[in-house]
Amino acid sequence: MKVLVLNAGSSSMKFTLFSMANETVMAKGLVERLGTSSPNLIYKRPDGYKFEAVMPIANHVEAFKRICERLTDPKDGVIKDLSEIVAIGHRVLHGGEKITAPVKVDAKIKEVIRECIPLGPLHNPANLAGIEACEELLPGKVNVAVFDTEFHQTMPPEAYLYAIPYEYYEKYGIRKYGFHGTSHRYVAMATAKFLNLEEKDADLITCHLGNGCSMAAIKGGKVIDTSMGLTPLEGLVMGTRSGDIDPAAVLRIAELGMSPREVDTMLNKKSGILGISGIGSSDMRDMLDAAEKGNERARLAIKMFVRRVVKYIGSYYVLIGGVKAIAFTGGVGEFSRPIRKMIVDGIAALGVKIDEKRNEECFGKAGIISTDDSKFKLVVMPTDEELMIARQTVAQIK
Repeated sequence: MKVLVLNAGSSSMKFTLFSMANETVMAKGLVERLGTSSPNLIYKRPDGYKFEAVMPIANHVEAFKRICERLTDPKDGVIKDLSEIVAIGHRVLHGGEKITAPVKVDAKIKEVIRECIPLGPLHNPANLAGIEACEELLPGKVNVAVFDTEFHQTMPPEAYLYAIPYEYYEKYGIRKYGFHGTSHRYVAMATAKFLNLEEKDADLITCHLGNGCSMAAIKGGKVIDTSMGLTPLEGLVMGTRSGDIDPAAVLRIAELGMSPREVDTMLNKKSGILGISGIGSSDMRDMLDAAEKGNERARLAIKMFVRRVVKYIGSYYVLIGGVKAIAFTGGVGEFSRPIRKMIVDGIAALGVKIDEKRNEECFGKAGIISTDDSKFKLVVMPTDEELMIARQTVAQIK
């Protein structure tokens, strides 16, 4: 069984083709810079072959057409005919409260995605465009929508509601939804399997740390809280996002002459470790390098990043009532040994210590990095959102 996974953004379309018999990648890549004068197609196979070319691509329909041509190319393709693709799984940002599980796409589901555009104005329209491109070019194929928010919908009201007049939730759906759900689901399941835990015993804190960062408190395999909110802006200090901030600070900034759109851009794209450090990069590797060379603002940015993670771990540990493991994933979580060590040193009061040798050896692969006498396990678990979407797609068509 072959499943295609698509992640359509406002200016891109990422794809991965899986053979689900053994859950292997057959081909992957993306069309980037859609809407510009030089759209670029990148196509890769596991054997190391890579095709890249700038070509005229006006929209998502044309982008998907180019992807299909490459997948079935007589020389470079990995399938003879598009009929080999059984279903297409789509990453969709927001399903609001109406969709709490992966679903086959029909007219009603598309309408829900449209209704949630105010909650995801950049992503939902693009996600919908990707779905409709598939419907146009591959009519009759099953399309499955997997929502970034759905894994977090087990949160109780006291976790997802904001302490503002209740009518704003009733009328406008203003509440915490959470994001990175596909990643948190995959990592939670993979960590439980790695540690031989049954779902009822899967009391975990999952830390998705990359340019975008979020955490989830998972009790008995179910999310009881998560750090991102109405949008992905709430929570941790990120690459370019501020994370938690006093709303009055935002109002004060607006009073200084910035429009709502300008404030939104500042908080989402010019803040985080980028805004604090001033080094012109939001990459943690560059931040650590600058700090090592004596850049005090880079050091401050790192301290703020780590402190916020430590703060959330402490609160989630108490909410869950103790954990079996904390799992690190994402570009920083999987690859940054120094950041992992700083975080673990910051939570020493919980009875856990890092094993220096294990931490050094664990780079982009699954492994335990805590000492044997620690109260719970520290696990590095690479995420695979595309595979999770493919699995959920298969579940919907069986």
